Order: sequence, then structure tokens, then C-alpha cells
Amino acid sequence: MQNSKTSLAALTLAAIGVVYGDIGTSVLYAVKEVFGSGHVPFTHANVYGILSIFFWTLTVIVSIKYVVLVLRADNNGEGGLVAMLALASQAVQDKPELRKWLLAIGIFGTSLFYGDGVITPAISVLSAVEGLEVVSPAFKEWVIPLTLAILLALFAVQKRGTTGIGRFFGPITLVWFFTIAALGVAQILRHPEILVALSPHHALGFMFRNPVTAFIILGAVVLCVTGAEALYADLGHFGKRPIRLAWFSVVMPALTLNYFGQGALLLERPEAVKNPFYLMAPDWATLPLVVLATMATVIASQALITGAFSVTKQVIQLGYLPRLNVQHTSVRDTGQIYIPAVNWGLFVAIVLAVVMFRSSSALAAAYGIAVTLDMLITTILTFFVIRFGWRYPLWLCIGATAWFFLVDLTFFASNMLKLLDGGWFPLMIGGCLFTLMITWKRGRELLNEKLRADSIDLRSFLDAVFVSPPTRVSGTAVFLTAESGTVPNAMLHNLKHNKVLHDHNLFVTVKHHEVPWIGLDKRVEIESLGHDCWQVMIHYGFKNDPDVPEALQHIRARGCDLEPMTTSYFLSRDVVVPTIGRGMASWREKLFAQMHHNASAAADFLNLPNNAVVELGSKIEI
Repeated sequence: MQNSKTSLAALTLAAIGVVYGDIGTSVLYAVKEVFGSGHVPFTHANVYGILSIFFWTLTVIVSIKYVVLVLRADNNGEGGLVAMLALASQAVQDKPELRKWLLAIGIFGTSLFYGDGVITPAISVLSAVEGLEVVSPAFKEWVIPLTLAILLALFAVQKRGTTGIGRFFGPITLVWFFTIAALGVAQILRHPEILVALSPHHALGFMFRNPVTAFIILGAVVLCVTGAEALYADLGHFGKRPIRLAWFSVVMPALTLNYFGQGALLLERPEAVKNPFYLMAPDWATLPLVVLATMATVIASQALITGAFSVTKQVIQLGYLPRLNVQHTSVRDTGQIYIPAVNWGLFVAIVLAVVMFRSSSALAAAYGIAVTLDMLITTILTFFVIRFGWRYPLWLCIGATAWFFLVDLTFFASNMLKLLDGGWFPLMIGGCLFTLMITWKRGRELLNEKLRADSIDLRSFLDAVFVSPPTRVSGTAVFLTAESGTVPNAMLHNLKHNKVLHDHNLFVTVKHHEVPWIGLDKRVEIESLGHDCWQVMIHYGFKNDPDVPEALQHIRARGCDLEPMTTSYFLSRDVVVPTIGRGMASWREKLFAQMHHNASAAADFLNLPNNAVVELGSKIEI
């Protein structure tokens, strides 16, 4: 029992650092952007109304929607938009047209994640460093260079992994939450009447008095829920209970106290609206607070970068992106990975965002469209999961999701007002990635159709070959093939040029499924084809790490004994040639051909030993 409590406490502390770093740093800029927008006349009634809207936005979107409802939709213990998409896709498998649309919507939402992944670190780190301007206006010209230097250092250390520094995330973020709570309490004690804003009637009163203004400022209010999607995305790392415990015991109380503390400060000093968070602190504490805030925002950014690596790997294994170089940074935790292309791609986009927008206020105009659209997509997918996956009654499914759909839609509509002020930036990033993903998916389908059309049935071919068999050489040949039951091009080339056949031949197909994990008991299927030849199917979930040699060890007990030193792996290295005619538009075929050419080696992706791989090329027209 004691160990169980210790484990829960450790997981809860870790969740505070990884899951809530992002939403925890929103206090730096959310209130400032609402009152600094110029849309809200400064009156005590409006301060109460805005704070009430903040509190109930956190309650409805985070506490009720994500913590209570969405966390229930785990896919074998895993969360995140990819896991939700897989659940929804499986739930409507008997409705192919609906499934196609849900996959498109889910993949678009996943693409938007990268847009959010660019804006969030930029606005978080920039808003923290802007605290230097409160210390002294002379620091203003140093804000942009210092922000870029911090971001460069953050991305440069990614290849080392987070094992070493990760243990400090929880304690530092916990200190951050205690600090922002203490700052809030100090101000609330001076104006305890601010706590009446907890009543929803202040939020409703503000909306009824100022309906147009209320709609417009929702685009800034949404800043208080930055990182809410991380609650669900990190489900597999921590579990439901630690995430819920961390939210209700530490994060939600600390955020509420700080927001209400900022409101109390504004009641006393309206001029503090230029930066209410930092002006809550006494002068002597401002510089240490800037340092702590910078550390907190770096941790929040780290969690998002790690999430980008994880999502990318899952999308690759679902077949929506080409293979990329994935490096493992920990021998104990297989989930700790580093993808250089994603790391430096994100860095370049974030630097571009910082240089283009130059302030957290300008970046706030770019933030919101991507994240609210992601929230809306999560709600839509949740409906299909609980209706068709869990088989709940229609009235209950509508009742459980309709209110959240309206809330998400309202926030999204409000954020669309910021489209020309910067909202186009994350949408552009998401749109470009969506184009890449659907082009790759469709291109792979066309490539497989072409391979099937030109394929030869494996059993018939082997029967013909063994009528007058070629010379057999010692050892085992493993032929990797995308389509089970067909003759691999690599085998045809091997017979044509080398005119030999190995003593043992395995025809291996690797199949990825729309589930996070597939256990070792279901990893391998094997079928004897006679003549010491076997057809092998290897199954992986989208969070499993493909390792063909390791998987093939499981067939030793089934009559096929592999010796690593005498096993060769044969792969077909296909060169895609775009052609005019059926298929995709010419520019998409050229794009797919380029992506196919630049994909990382299949041998590395499947963890094949480099000194035992033979690649034989061929050209394929699509």
C-alpha cells in the first residue's frame, strides 16, 4: 500500500511538470491580452465579468470536458488525437464513407498540432523574457535575442534526451505553481471581494451586457487553456488518476488564485494592465520571477517538443508520413525518442514566428485558431467513439458532447476574427503538413496498387521454381515485401542476377495497426510454403518500435531456426516515376516521388543489421 501511494505521488509530481507546464504558464499573458486588447472598458464590473469567464472556461473546457470526459476515451491506455482517431476509425469500420471522412478530419487535426507546437513555445518563452522590461525598459532590445538564444539551447540539447533533466521538471513546475498561487493570495487578501467573481452570474452578466465584445474577447480568453490537449495526449505516460489528482489538487487552485490575484491588482491599479502578472510581485522579486518563469516556459516547451516527436512517430506508423530518422535517447524508456528533421523543422518555424511577430501580444493574435479547431475535432471524434464504439444511446451521446461542441465552435468562431492578424500562420503550417500527409497516404495506395497489378502469386511461383530449382546456398534469406502472398522484386532480381536460392527463405510483411500496442503473443504469424520457405506476418501498433530481427526470434519454436550470423535481409529500393494519367495531380505525384526518395532507409526503420542488408532497386511508374 505504501509503495502504491509513493508511486501515485511520483506520477502526480511528474504530471505536474510534463502535462501542466504549458497551461501553467498561460498566467503570464492571458489576462494582459484580454484587457490590453482595447475592447473591454475598464470598470470593476468588467473585471469581475472577465475573471468569471476565465474561471468557468477552465472549469467547462479543462475540468469537465478533458479531465472528466475525454480522459475516459483511452485506446489501450493511450491518449492523444492519434489514439482518439484510431478509436473513432475502429468504431465506424462498417461505415467506410464515414470512416474516410473521420480519418481526414483526424489527420487534419493532427497537422494542426504542429501549428500549435510552433506558436506555444514562441509565446511562452517570449512572454517570460518580456518580464525584463518590467525590471528596466533598457532590457527591451535584449528580449528577442535572449528568447532566440534560449530556444536554440533548448532545441540543441534534444538529441541528448530528457532523462537527465526530466527529473527536475516536476519539482521546478511545482515551485512555479506554489509561487503563482502565493502571488495571487497576496493580492486577494488586499481585495477579497474579488472572489465573488467565482459566481457564474458575473460571466453571464458581462455577456448579456456586451454580447459583441464578449464574442471578440473569447479569442484572448482561450489563452488560459493553452496546453489543455496535453492532458489527453500524455494519458499513456501517467494514467488518469495522477493527471486528475494533479489538476484538482494543485494546478486548478493555483491558476484560479493567480488569475483572481491579477484581477485584484487591477481593481487597485488599473495601469498595471500593461503586465499584471509581473507587477503583482514586489520589485525585489521581479528578476527571480523572470528566471523562474523562463525555466517554467522552457519546461512547457520541452513537453510540447517531446509530444511532437511522439505524434510524428505514430503518424509514420499509421502510414501518413514517410520514414524518418528516429533515434532513441534512453535505453530504459523506449518512448524517449529524437527525430532530427522534426526538431530542427520546429526550431526554424518558431524562430520565424518570433522574428515575424516580435512580441507575445502579437503572437497572441496568431494563437487560438489551431488549438480551438483541434478541440472541436476532439469533441467530434469523442461523439463517434461513445456512440459507435461504446454503444451508448444517441440521446446520451448528444447530451454529453453537444454542449462542448457549441463551446468549442464559439471559441473557434471568435478566433477566426484573428485570421488576418496572424491566425493564418499556424493554419498555413497545419495546411502544408496536411497536404504532405494525404499526398503520402494516397501515393502509397497508388504504389501498392501498381505493385499488386504487376505482382506474381508467391505459391505458384515457388512451385514453378522448384520444378527445376536453382543452386541452393547456405544461410537464410529474409525478403521484405509490402504485400503478403506476392513475389518480392528483390527475390526476382536475386534469381536473375545471382541465380541462387538460400537454404531457408522467409517472406516477411510488416503490418501496422490502428491500436497503440500489440503484444508479443500476437506479434508474429507464420505459414509454411514448403521447400524450407515460410510466409511471415509481423504486427505492430502505432506506438510499438519495429524490430524485425527481434520479432523473427519468436518463430524459432515453429520449425524455422534463424542464425543471425548467416541471415541476409533483401529489400526492394523502389524509385517512383510520376506519369501523366490516372492517380494524383502531377504536382502531387512529383511531391510524393520526392518524399519517397528522401525517406530514411527501411533497414534503419525496421532495425535491420546494416552488415546483413542487400538492397536491389527497381523503377515503378504511378
